[in-house]
Amino acid sequence: MKHSLLISALLCTLALAACDRPTVVTVPTPVAVPGPAGPTGATGSTGATGSMGSTGTTGATGSTGDTGATGKTGGNTAIIVVPAASAPAN
Repeated sequence: MKHSLLISALLCTLALAACDRPTVVTVPTPVAVPGPAGPTGATGSTGATGSMGSTGTTGATGSTGDTGATGKTGGNTAIIVVPAASAPAN
């Protein structure tokens, strides 16, 4: 009994598997194709001028510079300044 039930179940499975199944046909969905570009639109008007910004804050004071180097001491050079010539008297 057990074997006959098993064999009949297998035969039913094979018989159902051998049936012709209808083929499922999928219809492709139409794709929208863009057309040619239209003419260029008119130029828009100029926008309003922006308002003036606020003044910034004063910057920080800079640091003091380094002390300059000591110059060379003078030698035996003498500088003579000649006075300007006076105008001739007539």
